[in-house]
Amino acid sequence: MQDTHISLAHGNGGRFMRELIEGVFARHLDNPDLDVQADAVALAALDGEPMFTTDGFTVQPLEFPGGDIGSLAVHGSTNDLAVAGAEPRYLSLNAFIEEGLALDTLERLVASLARAAREVGVKVVAGDTKVLRRGEGGGLYLATTALGVRLPGPVTGLDRIRAGDRLLVSGPVGDHGTAVMLAREQFGLRGDLRSDAASVLPLTRAALEFDGLRFMRDPTRGGLATVCHEIVRATGLGVRLQQARLPVRDAVQSVCDMLGYDPLFLACEGRVLAVIGEDQAGALLERWRTLEGGADAALIGRVEAGGARLLLETELGGERLLEELEDDPLPRIC
Repeated sequence: MQDTHISLAHGNGGRFMRELIEGVFARHLDNPDLDVQADAVALAALDGEPMFTTDGFTVQPLEFPGGDIGSLAVHGSTNDLAVAGAEPRYLSLNAFIEEGLALDTLERLVASLARAAREVGVKVVAGDTKVLRRGEGGGLYLATTALGVRLPGPVTGLDRIRAGDRLLVSGPVGDHGTAVMLAREQFGLRGDLRSDAASVLPLTRAALEFDGLRFMRDPTRGGLATVCHEIVRATGLGVRLQQARLPVRDAVQSVCDMLGYDPLFLACEGRVLAVIGEDQAGALLERWRTLEGGADAALIGRVEAGGARLLLETELGGERLLEELEDDPLPRIC
């Protein structure tokens, strides 16, 4: 392919579009189940209850320390299945490419997506490509649909949560949001912090071994505090977080202190928030700490009766009410 940048001709259905799909997407995805000429694909019968999710990705910049929009699309989609108790099997991929995007940038992003899919064990089996006029997009938008199979283990959900249950998080919070913010260099700040973007499948598989598991969620947009507010609204119970136990990296806290952000409301892309019965919380914590991605797991709070509110118990022994997020502090973060 002689071109160095995407043109509108790459989306017109002709030779340039065929060369783009075959030379970039099909070549990197390298999947025998992916038929770029077909309008639909037949899948092997699933060996369990199917679970289904869909997502979109508009992160800026497209590449950031610890990840990029390609790997993020795979991890974001498959993590949604994982925290619902499923094992991902198949992905569809829709790419909205802005006119003028450098082809070598697109190559890197698709190669990263394909590598992440192989590592997770999910196959991209269908897709579509559209080219947007210059100025109508952020370089590249991706939309995915993921299909998986429910794994053995407890059925989880917000309706399973009870007063006395404990909250665990699998690692430090706010890494992704802060890393992307630093990569933008909007505030004259730089740092070597990396996004936590990764697959959470090993963590969720381990959690499903515990019959006291009530609920899991990956705290993406809106962060950990927003998931806690979902728990409060759905259950009518309170959530109390303990500041002294919350894992937040010093670099994340420093950036937040300077710019007025709260790391509890910043996106994570490789963490799990779990709610589990009190009698099994310590065992799940120890199990997670043996796994990659779970070394810094922590017990961070509990569900309690007596008022539907989210409280932060400060290190000095006081209490602070955490209100629900209203403004978007960091748009285009995932």
